[in-house]
Order: sequence, then C-alpha cells, then structure tokens
Amino acid sequence: MDNEKVTIVTGASGGIGTATALRFDAEGYRVVLCDIDESGLQKTADQLERQQGSKSLVLAGDLADQNYLQNIVRETVAKLGRVDVLINNAAWRTVESLRTMAMEDWEKTLKICLTAPAFLAKWAAAEMEKAGSGGVIVNVSSVMAGRPSGIGPAYIAAKGALEALTRELAITYGRSGIRVVGVAPGYIDTQLSDDYVDPKGKNVSDSLIQELTGYIPLGRGGLPAEVAEAILFLCSGAASYISGTTLVVDGGFKPNFNSYSSKKLQRPDEF
Repeated sequence: MDNEKVTIVTGASGGIGTATALRFDAEGYRVVLCDIDESGLQKTADQLERQQGSKSLVLAGDLADQNYLQNIVRETVAKLGRVDVLINNAAWRTVESLRTMAMEDWEKTLKICLTAPAFLAKWAAAEMEKAGSGGVIVNVSSVMAGRPSGIGPAYIAAKGALEALTRELAITYGRSGIRVVGVAPGYIDTQLSDDYVDPKGKNVSDSLIQELTGYIPLGRGGLPAEVAEAILFLCSGAASYISGTTLVVDGGFKPNFNSYSSKKLQRPDEF
C-alpha cells in the first residue's frame, strides 16, 4: 500500500468504464475494476498495464449481489489502503415498454442502476470519512432520465432516481469534504447503443442512431473518452466547488426541440 489515490470504477469491462479507468490511470490513480464480465475486466487491466505499467485491482462479480457489493470497498481498502473516488458507472436494462416488462427485470435493473450505486456510495463514503481526507463520488446517469424513450421504464426510473440521490448524498456527506456529482451522457458509441431490434429480431440500431444524431447540434455521437474527461474534471481540484449537480454530456441534444432535417425545411439556408 502507498499514498497513491485510489478510484473504484464499476462497469469497467468496456465503453465509458474502460475509458474512465484508462484516464484515471494516466493521472496516476490506482484503479479498481469492477464488472460481472471477468474477461472484459482482464482486457481493461491489460490495457492499463500496457499504458504505463499499472497494476489494477480486478474484482469481478454481480452488482445485484449484496455480498459482492460489500466486498468491493472491503477489498479495496484491505489491498490499497484507501478510497478517494467512486465512479458508479455500471448499468443493466432491457429494451421494452412496461406493457411487457417482467417484475424480475424491473427489480434487476433497479438493483444494478440504483441500489448498487447507493450502497457503494454509503460504504465508500464511510471509508472516506474515516480517513478524513474527503473524496468524490460520481454517479453516471443518462439524458434519458429527462427525455424518456417509452421502451426503458426501469432504466429511466433508476436514472432519474440516481440524479435525485446525487443531490441527497451531496447534502449528507458535504460537511465531510465529500463531493457527490453526476454525469448524464447522451448518445455515446458503446455496446449499449447497439442492441436495438425490431419485432422480427433485426438489428435496427444504425437506423435509430442516424435518426437520433439528426437531433444533436454537434452532429455526431459522443465517445467514451469524452465522458471520461468530464468525469475526471469533476473529480479534479478544478471542480472543487461543484457538488450536488449533474453535468450533461450530450453534444447539445437535451435542449434541442426538433431535428435538423426539420429545421432545414423551414430555414434551408441557415441549417
């Protein structure tokens, strides 16, 4: 154990999680990688080692399992001595409306997307308070919390609640020097963006992404690395007075009313 800062990243087997782990590693953090996908975690760990020889702590398990959740913080402190940053990034969901959703899928979504972040925050904050050096907790939400799709009821409910929880925890732990912040990505090119199918089972993700991109002022989807930069900023000294709020990272999508094809119909010379 040493004095290097330590960050825990859930959902670290790919996408935003891997990008965030790489970015914090580049900044000199010791990184704890958590996910149910053990082979994916090992690939991330290998990337960190190739980047600058870093040895990460790999903790594979199911975030819906309370024993695994408790073990994450326990093992981190036992092996690395501290917790400075917790990044609640992992997510799980099905693509369907409430008309067809089974209660077990609803409950699993809430366990992974809301309950796990809440109690990881509880246990990480307890260690931060014990150390007396403060810390940062980042909850990764989604713009869908405010712009629902109609086919993700549990996921959207969990993300909306996660943003409310972010505000609550900022108040709970603020006097201990612990900041709690959120990041709400828009369309980001990850594996979760590539599993949309029509009733016949045909993958229609590309068509949906093309339509969605038509609403994004910057004209493209985001990259996992761009979300990782936002997370790193919120954990840095440059964001030392930011707490209890959620930063939207969506290329301008959230406030836009209509697609750019619609704008061109009205003002072809301007858009």
